Amino acid sequence: MTPRRAPVLACSVVGAAVVALDGTVLTIAQPALQHDLHADVGQVQWTSTGYLVAVASLLVFAGRLGDRYGHRRVFALGALGFAAASTGIALAPGIGAVIALRVLQGVCGALLQPATLGMLRTAYPPERLGTPIAVRTAVIGLAAAAGPIVGGALVSAYGWRAVFLLGVPPTIAIGLVALAIREPGTGPDRTSEPGPGYASEPARASDPAPRSPLDPVGALLLAVSLGLLVHGLVGAARPGGTLAGLFACCGSVAVGFALARHERRAASPLLPPELLRSVPVVAGLAVLLAASSALFGSLFVATYFLQDVQGLDPLDCALRVLPLAVLMVLGAPLCAPLQRRFGPRRTATVGATLLTLGMLQFSRLDATAGAVPVGLAAALLGAGFVTLMVTATSVVVHRAPEAHAGVAGGLQQTVMNIGPVLGVAAATLLVALVPLGGFVPAEGVAVPALTVVAALAVTAALALPGADRRRTRPGASPPRPGRRPYVRS
Repeated sequence: MTPRRAPVLACSVVGAAVVALDGTVLTIAQPALQHDLHADVGQVQWTSTGYLVAVASLLVFAGRLGDRYGHRRVFALGALGFAAASTGIALAPGIGAVIALRVLQGVCGALLQPATLGMLRTAYPPERLGTPIAVRTAVIGLAAAAGPIVGGALVSAYGWRAVFLLGVPPTIAIGLVALAIREPGTGPDRTSEPGPGYASEPARASDPAPRSPLDPVGALLLAVSLGLLVHGLVGAARPGGTLAGLFACCGSVAVGFALARHERRAASPLLPPELLRSVPVVAGLAVLLAASSALFGSLFVATYFLQDVQGLDPLDCALRVLPLAVLMVLGAPLCAPLQRRFGPRRTATVGATLLTLGMLQFSRLDATAGAVPVGLAAALLGAGFVTLMVTATSVVVHRAPEAHAGVAGGLQQTVMNIGPVLGVAAATLLVALVPLGGFVPAEGVAVPALTVVAALAVTAALALPGADRRRTRPGASPPRPGRRPYVRS
């Protein structure tokens, strides 16, 4: 790793980990927050909903800002803003201030998240993206697993305000580091490294980087559509909120049609047509959407199954599903070499198959299920999900041209935010509509339905690119540096 890439990787990994940790520790802190600020359940739920709506609405536009003004600058703005909002929440006098600052934190998180992938795309050659993305995924898994434990310890010892101060020092540090380092891929020595299928030309230092319009109308329509979708899905998952959630989702679809019409006519659309026409990019996003929906929907059911049906306390519940986090952390470093050897299609297909097998194992659990069958299901889910996340993310970022790396990162992060909300909403509605089995997987319909969703990831994985035969063919020599490959028309 070159000295220039090390701080980029550090910023990307720490930034993604802080956001993942923030989401998990908040869940632990919410009961104490509600009691201390004398808030009702609806107000406390908005501390999560407001953040989710802000993040999901702005991720793609934030990625476009990174493509235009530099991922390093946008990342630094998001990181320092995230730290400032977290500090403000820790000092907030009432629930209204907490909700407002959580929305601001979501805006800053939207600026931060796509840039963590955009910086990697501009710092690493496309064929070497698998390893840094695997490291990033492993740290996210570790942060998500450690969040409940760390959050519980902090709330017990210092109160709910301490959990919001947890990420302030590292976020300030990486924000300052991002400001100090030179933008990767810029300067006199820059050579663009677009994804396959795009021409490559060395850029001269005297050539100014073209800056296309930001398409504010498209950004507004996309923000409204995604915001309504997330709000509708979250609302549908609450008791009595099904009808309002349905109206919000219908409004999201209507605005989505208006967005599609606008994008077709825009001279410089927010969503680049070459990105949306790329089969590998669309397939990678579909894999991530199906996998995250199935996983987080099943984890929602598992929490109630283990605690309410089997009567386990939160610590025992966490220990039962610990193999999921362990396999995510240990499996991530293996995904990059597997992808290089067998190609994204085979690697992702195996991962989707493991995820589906884990869902099938989980769907067989009854009220008497012990630690071994639960742990087996969790291990299969963890191994399958981490394989899909690393592989599909690598394809989405790799196959996007460098000029649209931020938008590609924004789309990936949008899917990874909407997928879990969609899975939890689907599980909640299915348990409510068919309450006979309750939260027992073997007796209800929620987990079998989510298993079908997981199986859709197998189909999407088959559309990913295969192995690069040029690297594995005996006697093949790489192209000489500085020379463009000849392509037969």
